[in-house]
Order: sequence, then structure tokens, then C-alpha cells
Amino acid sequence: MSGPTAPHPSATAPIPLLPAHPCSPGADTTRVEPEEIPLSFAQERMWFLERLDPGQPTYHVLSALRLGGALHPEALARALAAVVARHDALRTRFRERHGRPLQLVDPPADTFPLPVLDLSALHAREPVLRRVLHQAARHPFDLERGPVLRTLLVRLGPAEHVLLVCMHHIISDRWSMGLFWRDLARHYDAFTRGERLRLPGPELRYADFVLWQRAQLQGEPLERQLRYWEERLAGAPLGLELPGDRPRPAVRSARGGAVHWVLDETRSEALRALRRREGATLHMLLLSAFAVLLGRYTGEEDLVVGTPVAGRPRREVEEVIGLFVNTLALRVNLSGAPSFR
Repeated sequence: MSGPTAPHPSATAPIPLLPAHPCSPGADTTRVEPEEIPLSFAQERMWFLERLDPGQPTYHVLSALRLGGALHPEALARALAAVVARHDALRTRFRERHGRPLQLVDPPADTFPLPVLDLSALHAREPVLRRVLHQAARHPFDLERGPVLRTLLVRLGPAEHVLLVCMHHIISDRWSMGLFWRDLARHYDAFTRGERLRLPGPELRYADFVLWQRAQLQGEPLERQLRYWEERLAGAPLGLELPGDRPRPAVRSARGGAVHWVLDETRSEALRALRRREGATLHMLLLSAFAVLLGRYTGEEDLVVGTPVAGRPRREVEEVIGLFVNTLALRVNLSGAPSFR
């Protein structure tokens, strides 16, 4: 699908930084925060959904990491504090003023709470661990009071632990979780050696990006983007009636499931060869196959498929923890019995 004819703002104007002030404990670079920081467009979606159906775990981002060998909980807690100090999104709370949502960035702290749950005395630890994971994922966040990040260290034995990290999607995405675990490992490794890692803060912070995004996407640039998508999605179907084994419920819920499978090497190589012949990405190839499959099962020729995109088109934001991900609506036309190619 082609994009707008004019270049997207992210490809032109530089992203300015907020003014700097002396370093705070646990971080190499912090900057003065404006009194009122708006939400990014992605955050506004999360804020709206939270207000529409508060306390639901649908947009909780949960990770669990098994740790084998000797563990130093004090060093791990210090590493968590260092990561939170380095990334302002992890210290952000949200509130509404005069009907407008705003974000507040708390100052860095030398400590971060890391509660410990000891299950080592239990005989059947894994079922209890699964229940703990489930409860951690479902426990609601208070976006106004914060924090919107919580951790739990579960001790299964002298040399076996599980670290749970749960964030609200309003401050994080999958890319951000990769940055979080990478920085945590770096700091933990340094603290266990009795050293203090002095990583520079990201050149850009999430608040910088938000203010830049708001300044760029307003007036005519915003109207141009909206016109493009309104034209592209005009008359698009509102839903897809798949031949399911039960009717679609009147009220949508987050209940669902997943099926995982692995393509064998022969089929995988065939797909890679087809991709190379057609000059396409593997994503384009599999998306086409998915669209053909949906068309076959529904008999529809006009489809809209949602696909997540990282939303990080510039190098400056690649090291920033925050919510950048977006869902792109791809409209697929299967009319005229086109070949798969």
C-alpha cells in the first residue's frame, strides 16, 4: 500500500531535546520537564481504552525470565532502579486536567521496589508459579497514582528464580521490553562485580518525542494524513464474517487463544526462495497468503487486515523506552480473481 504523497513529518524535521539540567542520582542525563506534557497519539488510545473499561488487564505487558545459578537480589534491585532512572517513560504517571490527559514524569530514585516471593519450600511449585503469573498479569494499574511498572522476584530454589516484570502498555511495547532487559542485564552484571555502570541516557527521551510529534502533526500536515486514510478506507467492510463454530458474541471480550506451529526447513526455504524471486519481504509474502486464505473462507473480495508496526522510523528513537507501536490497516483487493503473484 502506498503512503501519502507528501513526506511524513518523521522524515524531515529534527526532534529537538528538552533543556538539560545537572544529573540526578542513578542517571547520567536528565532534563527539565515542561509543566504539562501531553500524551502521544498512541498513548491517547491507551488512555481512552483504560477510561472506557478501567482496570482490565487487556493492555498489560508481562514478561517472565527464569534465572539459573546464584542470584544477588540486592544487585538486581539496584539494577532495576538504574534502568528506571535512565528511561523517563518508566517513571511516568497520567492524570487529567480540564478534560485533557497529561503525563507527569517523576524524578529518578536510588531504589526500586522488588518484592520477593519464596516458593522453595513447596513441593508443587510450578502450578503456584502459574497462578502467581496470572495474578500479576491481571492486577490493575492506577495510571494516576503510579507506578505503571511492577516487578516480583519468585524464588523456586537456591539456584532458580523467576523475575516477573509487568508494565502497562501506555509506557511500553515489545521493542521497549527488549531495551529494558538489555539494560537490566548490563547494570546487574556491573553491580555483581562491585562496579557502577555509567551509561549515558538516551539522546532522546519519550517526552521529547511526544512534544515533537504534537508540533508536527497538527494543522495541514495532520489534515493531509487524515484525508489519505479516510480515502483509503472509505467504504471498507466493518468486519469479516468467518465461518466459526459459534456466533460472534454481542459484547466483545478479550478471551481468546493462540495456536503455535513451526514450518519445517523445506517449506521455509521454499518461502525464502519465492520471496527472493519476487523481490518481496517475507512479511509481504505471508500477508498475501493470509489474505488469500481469508478470501477463500469468507468469499469476500475487500479485506482489511491489521498488522503491528514498530512506529520508530528514525534512529533517534531506537534507544527510547515508550509506546511507539501502531496498528496499520492494510486494505487488500482480491477482486478479478488475481493470481497469488
